[in-house]
Amino acid sequence: MIPMRNLEFDLKTSPPTSTGYTGERETIPLEKKSAPTSGTLAAELESFAAYGTATRILQTTVTAGDGSSIATPVYVNEFWTARQRQANSLHEISYRACFKPQLPRFFIERLTKPGDVVYDPFMGRGTTPVEAALLGRTPWGSDINPLSQVMAGGRLNPPRLQMIGERLESIPLDQPADEPSELLAFYHPETLRGLSSLKNYFQARRTSGELDGIDLWLEMVCLNRLTGHSPGFFSVRTMPPNQAVSVKSQLKINARLKQTPPVRDLRKIILKKSRQLLADVTPQLAATLAEAAASSRLLTAPAHATTALPENSVQLVVTSPPFLDIVNYAGDNWLRCWFLGIDPEAVQLTVPRKLTDWAAAMTRVFRELHRLLKRNGHVAFEVGEVRGGAVKLEETVIPCGSAAGLVPQLVLINDQQFTKTANCWGVDNNSRGTNTNRIVLFRKP
Repeated sequence: MIPMRNLEFDLKTSPPTSTGYTGERETIPLEKKSAPTSGTLAAELESFAAYGTATRILQTTVTAGDGSSIATPVYVNEFWTARQRQANSLHEISYRACFKPQLPRFFIERLTKPGDVVYDPFMGRGTTPVEAALLGRTPWGSDINPLSQVMAGGRLNPPRLQMIGERLESIPLDQPADEPSELLAFYHPETLRGLSSLKNYFQARRTSGELDGIDLWLEMVCLNRLTGHSPGFFSVRTMPPNQAVSVKSQLKINARLKQTPPVRDLRKIILKKSRQLLADVTPQLAATLAEAAASSRLLTAPAHATTALPENSVQLVVTSPPFLDIVNYAGDNWLRCWFLGIDPEAVQLTVPRKLTDWAAAMTRVFRELHRLLKRNGHVAFEVGEVRGGAVKLEETVIPCGSAAGLVPQLVLINDQQFTKTANCWGVDNNSRGTNTNRIVLFRKP
């Protein structure tokens, strides 16, 4: 079992209220508690037209806990592309509710320089740390879920394909740790035996302290091939790989499709996915990643209590917290947790149902980010439009960051058409689900 820590909530923070957006291109003066936007970035957003549309400029005014108003400019446009596979191949792993690599890249390129520390306290699959490393920045990340460390760590300094193949051949696939019979809903008995043997190998290497970069890579790839909807996964046909359905649901899928789990060649599947992930990793980029990885820091810790990280050290935070209780992370990742020996119910994620509780938790996170940031460092805090658009979380987030001593600079709304991943869930653009990236940019004065 990988050690875990609990995330506690501060329920004393008063919930913010909002007056919403007040119209296009308004010139209402900002209130006393607001600061001017970052001139260079704000000017770029105002004139941005890379994808053929002009930026709409709005304003949102919210009420802070002390009753004062905070007015913040809002910029709406398509600021990065919605097209598939426009980022580095290293990002092509599945994780529920993750943002596109173009989002952190947009802010990293504009608000940092090579060598600066870029941090994500809710790193999920590791999009921000990996993108930071690709751009020659120092990648830091943290997440309460131990799964995240495995998802991100192996990709910061990827091994060569030949090394991956040689290590795979050395791992016995007939020495299982356990073979839960319920998993036969997903796997052929021979496949399950090999998969459990890989689990046993990684656990033994971690316990002995022998787990190295090649092992981390293999473990990460295994996590991303556990279940899916094509022969490129270890399982019989099931849901897309960003979530694992329950055993009961999988049995229903098997009956409906009249299917039984086939034998899968685990080594072949792992090598194929490794080749895909490494497709864009040139020798020059590999050197950049190795240098960044040498100073990387990935923690398993709650976002509000990362005491292992020094204060005044981070130039930029790019992150996206859980959006209330919209996504069931524990349920989605139960099979991945089995493979790693993690009890998913023991991972205390920040998923409160009430907006007031969520705001209280986020305020604690912002106080910790204020401690970590350098002076004039920034936080790009991405939130969603949830519950059918009735809740715009950016209007909740602005008072939270302000209460922690950060200055709201602007709200960037990346508005674009849904990609095929969202469409596969039967969600129509601008009618259901999270339709936009909504990022609140803060600065530490």
